[in-house]
Amino acid sequence: MGVSKAWHVLYYETPTGHCPVQAFIDGTKTRDQAKILSWIHLLEVHGPTLPRPYADYLDAGIHELRIRLSGHRVRILYFFVFKRYIILSHAFSKTVAMVPAAEIQRAAKHRGEFMLRYDEKQILEVLNEKL
Repeated sequence: MGVSKAWHVLYYETPTGHCPVQAFIDGTKTRDQAKILSWIHLLEVHGPTLPRPYADYLDAGIHELRIRLSGHRVRILYFFVFKRYIILSHAFSKTVAMVPAAEIQRAAKHRGEFMLRYDEKQILEVLNEKL
């Protein structure tokens, strides 16, 4: 029997329809895509209780999913909205010790744009379309 998902993960899309996380995933090797998707599944199951080394809180309501792919550190930044939704903002290869402030600010900007465009009812409609 599989583990049920307690959280719903959605990928942020810009107002023009670009999806930064999907574009990042599509640009990786098949093996790496599988690993990224398995970590996203862990996030769906555990939400805010997913511990280090898998995830961590950064700042301003922004969290990071911490993935190592073929020796490279990858981060997917995300935020929580409404009751049980996690929005994956964007992904990048981490090359410095700390997550750059500009990346956190980018995720916070995505959160602001997302909250202006959607309410909880609209999110349910998006989920129903995907099912």
